[in-house]
Amino acid sequence: MKPVIALVGSPNVGKSTLFNRLTRSRDALVADQPGLTRDRIYGVGKYDDRSFIVIDTGGISGKLEGVDGLTLDQVWNAIDEADLVCFLTDGRAGLNAADEVIAQQLRRRGKPIQLVVNKAEGLPYDRTVSDFLALGLGEPAVIAAAHGQGVRDLLSTILADFPIDEASDEEDDNAGPRIAVVGRPNVGKSTLINRLLGEDRVVTCDMPGTTRDSITIPFERDGKPYTLIDTAGIRRRSRVDDMVEKFSVVKALKAIEDSNVVISVIDAQEDITDQDVRLLGHALTAGRALVIAVNKWDHLPKEQRESIRYTLSRKLTFVDFADIHFISALHGTGVGDLITSIDKAYDSAMKHFPTPLLTKLLEDMVIQHQPPIMRSRRIKLRYAHQGGRNPPVIVVHGNQVERVPASYKRYLSNTFRKVLKLHGTPLRIEFKGHENPYKNRRNTLTPRQEYKRKRLMKRVKKNAKKR
Repeated sequence: MKPVIALVGSPNVGKSTLFNRLTRSRDALVADQPGLTRDRIYGVGKYDDRSFIVIDTGGISGKLEGVDGLTLDQVWNAIDEADLVCFLTDGRAGLNAADEVIAQQLRRRGKPIQLVVNKAEGLPYDRTVSDFLALGLGEPAVIAAAHGQGVRDLLSTILADFPIDEASDEEDDNAGPRIAVVGRPNVGKSTLINRLLGEDRVVTCDMPGTTRDSITIPFERDGKPYTLIDTAGIRRRSRVDDMVEKFSVVKALKAIEDSNVVISVIDAQEDITDQDVRLLGHALTAGRALVIAVNKWDHLPKEQRESIRYTLSRKLTFVDFADIHFISALHGTGVGDLITSIDKAYDSAMKHFPTPLLTKLLEDMVIQHQPPIMRSRRIKLRYAHQGGRNPPVIVVHGNQVERVPASYKRYLSNTFRKVLKLHGTPLRIEFKGHENPYKNRRNTLTPRQEYKRKRLMKRVKKNAKKR
């Protein structure tokens, strides 16, 4: 097994910066603002030919109420999972009472601890180290995570006591479908994630904006692997003025691009808003398979339920291929049915279709309903083949394909979807025309051929006049 290393410490000491440095990624949000990270974020780091798992955690502020208390629970869970704890401190701020309290709490957990003094660039080594020796955690590693100074020495120290895993470099390519859970703030995305996992994996609170990072969580259900991605709530662009929220929204939209299936969560108690429709449009533009979860459905009066069903049927006609589930993430009602729809949507998005089958279907559709006549010539569609997956792309070859009307495109799309039994995924049809081999042929004649052609045309005209 790969060693697991948890990064803990006070807010704004550079844990997320070190996490990104170790994993060579930008998975953790970084800003000069305390309390940015709230959930556990996992990543894989590499040092020479060895790999390890690193966990980024929220800052330990000492508060036990609200979001801070929930963040602290996530920190302790990360420590319990870890083989070693990297306790980060701020070299510029020096030793403080909060560091001493955290050190006492870490000792009680009984985990191996590596003290790390971050932000030490330009500081005298002896004086920096002497301040933190008072914690009684041994000699600290002095680093500057933002610049990479001392990070390799830190890794050499903390990995020295762990055995080398010969299989540690092997990557698991069969991670199953990647499922992004998206929606407006406070619609219950994190609660749904926890319900699917069966544990309090991410922080949930009755406050908009609790989730800031996009949290990637692998899990198994009935022996099949999945990867869930919890995302920050996406508000209308005009309402987003905080820089951190802007980065959170960008990461949420990127999570849609990186996923195979998108669960769009809608708050039933607030009806369907224009922002819900826009988010569905983002998923459709990205070509991702889609499942719609209408949350907080429990305890709604019958009249309101009927109103929501009518609104869904009216506003979501452009994603009529997606399954709609009415659920309660808090109580678990209807949540289990989501996995069935996810599996169907993922399987449809990744299907492979042979070219003879698609061409035969196209021929049958053309016989059943011929393309229209454009500019005195009928549009000809000759054959079809698959051009991609996730979403499925069908490429249709023919003549005058640029003039195929939208109504005929819908006819082809709906028929392909019905016959191929595609479920929960958009289908893209691309048209590809062919160059006319006789186009501009006159310009390719030799001078002698052009002379003969003109004489022949004069003779034809002369004979036509005699008749």
